[in-house]
Amino acid sequence: MSGTAARTGALDVLRRRPFRLLFVAQAGSSLGDFLVAPALAFAVLDLGGSAAGLGLILAARVVPLTMFMLLGGVLADRLPRRKVMLAGDLARLLSQGVTAVLVLGGDASLWHLAALQAVHGTAGALFTPAVTGLVQECVPPSQRQAANALRGMSHSAAMIAGPLLATLLVLTVGTGWAIAADAATYAVSAFCLARLDVAGEATVPAGRGGRMLRELRDGWREFTSRTWIWSVIVTASLSNMLYAVFTVLGPVLSERELGGRGVWGLILTAFGTGAVLGGAGALWLRPRHTLRLGLLATALFAAPPLVLSQVSDAASAAAAAFVGGAGLMLFNPLWETTLQAGVPASALSRVSAYEWFGSYAAQPVGLMLAGPVAAQAGTRTTLLAAGLAQLAVSLAPLALRDVRSHTVER
Repeated sequence: MSGTAARTGALDVLRRRPFRLLFVAQAGSSLGDFLVAPALAFAVLDLGGSAAGLGLILAARVVPLTMFMLLGGVLADRLPRRKVMLAGDLARLLSQGVTAVLVLGGDASLWHLAALQAVHGTAGALFTPAVTGLVQECVPPSQRQAANALRGMSHSAAMIAGPLLATLLVLTVGTGWAIAADAATYAVSAFCLARLDVAGEATVPAGRGGRMLRELRDGWREFTSRTWIWSVIVTASLSNMLYAVFTVLGPVLSERELGGRGVWGLILTAFGTGAVLGGAGALWLRPRHTLRLGLLATALFAAPPLVLSQVSDAASAAAAAFVGGAGLMLFNPLWETTLQAGVPASALSRVSAYEWFGSYAAQPVGLMLAGPVAAQAGTRTTLLAAGLAQLAVSLAPLALRDVRSHTVER
């Protein structure tokens, strides 16, 4: 394929109205996700919370997100995926709106934040497994990698805009307004999903009978029968657990040693900038061995904790975050394209749910242990150990021939 043809094909997917609406909806909710992360961190610190307290608040969202992910996958294979995602957006709009009101009114406590983030995580468990399947419904096979890459680039752009806006709001009008802006993004996403119509293109029946446990078992069979799926997900689970250490200790180290709260916003923005570059690479590249390239790229995801463990200047930490973002976001579209090509449409949301469940399963462990371990071993030592372990587990699946040789026909 010539360079001109590849570029044209990559952007042609935006001519599809259902995908455009899905693209805008997910871009809006992604902006909110990255906008609220630093705001929530500093809201916890403003309430007198420690690194351990911040880890518990973040875990309060991830635990129900993990627990209910499989239920979300079953629902997304039985019900119209658009409606499942719409319900998730409305619930997140409510949870973040109430959080903003409490923070702005000075009535928030740590248990309020934890409870509301648990609602947010539960709603995310409904939303997330449906996305990959809805892309499959909206986009033909020849355009799916382009669609996934464009979604990844919008997600990456949100990594830049979200922390910048959050930092601006936190430093000027306070954390409450950043959380209120997050709530508004879910309203935008819900509006777009309400207007999305894929009835003529849907490949999965809107509602199928059958017992939930049987459907979960069928999805588990599809998941475990493919070595290239479960091995990568085990790696993703461990990698996310280890990267969670950076998520907890990064803002603490930024505030104490790197120059203040604005530095953490700079680091997150650099990560997002790198992620945009990685997404652009996935937009133009057409590798046959998608997993081989993707896993090599994920090794770069270990750069932020490794470098932050060794440096005391914001520029070096931001450069490492840039590299980590590029590696992660080159992998993600390649992985989603591989799933959409290799899993039947009727089981895709359930397999995606097992994928997300596995990816998140160990993350709360990293979030909750980061603070206590750092208190005993030291912040930088903890970051170094986590980064080295993350690098090793990222490359481990390449030892399996089923992973190295897996291809995607285009």
